[in-house]
Amino acid sequence: MTRTVVESKTKSAIIGFDEPFCVIGERINPTGRKILAEELERDDFSRVEADAIAQAAAGANILDVNSGAVFSNKMAEDPRYADNNFVEPTLMRQLVEVVQRVVDIPLCIDSSVPGALENGLAAAEGRPLLNSVTGEEERLELVLPLVKKYNVPVVAISNDDTGISEDPDVRFNVAKKIVERAADFGIPAYDIVVDPLVMPIGAMATAGHQVFTLVRRLREELGVNTTCGASNISFGLPNRHGINNAFLPMAMGAGMTSAIMNPIALPVNQAKIAEHKALIMAAGIILPEDIDDETFVTLFGLGSTKATPGKEMEAIRAANFLYDRDPNGTDWIKFNKVAPKAGQEGRGRAGRVGGRRRG
Repeated sequence: MTRTVVESKTKSAIIGFDEPFCVIGERINPTGRKILAEELERDDFSRVEADAIAQAAAGANILDVNSGAVFSNKMAEDPRYADNNFVEPTLMRQLVEVVQRVVDIPLCIDSSVPGALENGLAAAEGRPLLNSVTGEEERLELVLPLVKKYNVPVVAISNDDTGISEDPDVRFNVAKKIVERAADFGIPAYDIVVDPLVMPIGAMATAGHQVFTLVRRLREELGVNTTCGASNISFGLPNRHGINNAFLPMAMGAGMTSAIMNPIALPVNQAKIAEHKALIMAAGIILPEDIDDETFVTLFGLGSTKATPGKEMEAIRAANFLYDRDPNGTDWIKFNKVAPKAGQEGRGRAGRVGGRRRG
């Protein structure tokens, strides 16, 4: 059975047909995250460190590291910063080094800039996943030699010089082309993880059905592992978590073996807490003066003041259990185990030290 092995200095993550679903954490990505991009421009990597730690704690198996930042202030001072080929190679090396200092977890080196990909591969310990190659001729000639040189697996995205097709047969043929071209470089199919490109279901009603059918073909006909940007399916819709939570187990049932996604539920911020407290007090509900924020958000179902595993992680773990990829439900039980309250550690169900009384 196909197994794609990704490694850090001491740990391995296996993407495979009979393996638990592999979660690739997407948070270390300044694209569309203005605050993170501004911090990186100031050489402030504290948010990167926090995101790495939180994603690992939430259960991510691999961390995607994306260097696609725009440094607007530096660009005004030095025109070279307008060129991603100048910015990303240095930034990628820094990001990889920072992440590896705070967590020991396999990495996914993610960039459209070949120099950034090579710098990331050179800085990464172990055997990272490379993200990505497409069916575009220029991209194939640039990326596949790097994959061979560093002996790493690669994400293959199903678009080519004609763009992204809405026809799933065309996307399958692009994936097949990449697998065949990789073979010319001596790269085996088990080291290729195909992204069949999930379309937003809000824009294309058949998007879900398309990807399930395509994933089955990729598995049965090409024998490759698969991944996707999981949140793409729900783009533009309300209650995106509800769509994502249904999509992921269904994709797993079709044969998808990994996803690039956010594994954490973001903390409830102070503004939201203050807003809800004001609404509750306006309704005439009196809150205890000493109620802490975590108790408040838990009591009123707002989430947590801490980064916690997201609902999508709950759906994935449940599906792993149901597909018999979680022996004895060990991971599911551990995931759902309620943490003891402060001072109650080691006590039995009735709160007595030592548990049940003996006669």
